[in-house]
Amino acid sequence: MEQDIINNRGKLSSKKSNFLFPFFLYFFSFLLLLAPIAPAIIPFTIAYISASLLFIFICWFIFKTDIDPKYINTFVLVSLLVRTAVIFIPPAGSDDYTRYVWDGKVLANGINPYQYAPSDSALNHLHSGKLPALVKFPEVKTVYPPAAEIFFYFAYLIGGESFYGMKVLLMIFELLSFFVIIKLIKGFNLPDKNILYYALCPLPIFHLFIDAHVDGLGASLLLLFILFYFNKNYLLSSLFLGLSICVKPVGLIVLPIIFFHQKGFIKKITVSSIPLILCIFFYFFFSRNVNPLEALGNFAVNWTYNGFIFNIIDSFIKDNQKSRTICAAIFVLSFLPLLFSKKDFIKKIYYAVLLLFIFSPIVHPWYVSWLAVLLPLGAEFSGFVYCGLISLTSITILNYQMYGKWIDYPVVWFMEYLPVLFFLVYEFFAQAKSREKIEKAVSG
Repeated sequence: MEQDIINNRGKLSSKKSNFLFPFFLYFFSFLLLLAPIAPAIIPFTIAYISASLLFIFICWFIFKTDIDPKYINTFVLVSLLVRTAVIFIPPAGSDDYTRYVWDGKVLANGINPYQYAPSDSALNHLHSGKLPALVKFPEVKTVYPPAAEIFFYFAYLIGGESFYGMKVLLMIFELLSFFVIIKLIKGFNLPDKNILYYALCPLPIFHLFIDAHVDGLGASLLLLFILFYFNKNYLLSSLFLGLSICVKPVGLIVLPIIFFHQKGFIKKITVSSIPLILCIFFYFFFSRNVNPLEALGNFAVNWTYNGFIFNIIDSFIKDNQKSRTICAAIFVLSFLPLLFSKKDFIKKIYYAVLLLFIFSPIVHPWYVSWLAVLLPLGAEFSGFVYCGLISLTSITILNYQMYGKWIDYPVVWFMEYLPVLFFLVYEFFAQAKSREKIEKAVSG
């Protein structure tokens, strides 16, 4: 009898060890950031890709496993501790924060950040030993929308020319994102474990809390829009969506979804137009004697990076503008069936954002933060795989920082996007068949 009890305890202990091992390995991968290797982009790349590949496996493991609430809470807490710890690591994969801080400094000195490029002699009195010397493309005016500029202003007030102001504010909004995700999981009666799909995602850890990208603010505002929308507070939800669009225009793709989701023409127009009115107000506020969209327009028309479909099309056409037009047309043709499909509101937003990135000519990995926050609500493998495999783009950054060559590797595109497209197609067909079975069962 005693021997049976001992054997059972041994089996339980073994199962517990097997359960915890992938999570232990995942969290351990972040210690690679501390490797004494120069330049910092080397341990950054190794840790990022390692953690991301483990993340994909862990998502599969979470999807098929019932997880005790005490472990969910523990993993969430540890993920927040990791985010807090890496705040003190200087940005390694991107130096965009220098532009953020510079714009914040300009605004803090009462100057419109859209008026002058950093190298303009009119701003010489603001120059320091660090800024704008470290800003990339100092001859180019800022491309960031107004709400982002206001965020940069407060970041500068908090942290001066350091990256700490950005990271402190991003952590505040990250905690807000966790709170909203948990509220939505409860409200939608989703499994509590779904919070782990975002908590354990390496993408925000590396791109928001190491590299200090502003996308964390926009993604958090997008979540607030969803929360208030389902609480039927359409005014607040529309305002949050407008603010999100004024950080980066990803949220524009949600407007037609809102329009067709609302009942009644007046409500359709009202709810979907408020975000645009708010954006117009913000741009108007910054538009005195200057065009706030000048640099953004040039960026949107000419820059490319990690755009899978665009790169394939452009390799044949070899015309940037024509390739962009074709990609836009294919996106619209893909988006319309989604818009009028029977998928629920959240799934439409999730797939719309995913399709936007698939057909976009430029997809920096931190852009995908907007998709990552939707993972707990959508729980689709296309998103798990995309948020994991986009880490492979850090190979381009590694090559650029070490050898001065910016190479958008085709092999990386295919490794990154083909699995995503496979799961995307599978999800659409699997869900369609599932609906057919349900409809037949109901009609029968």
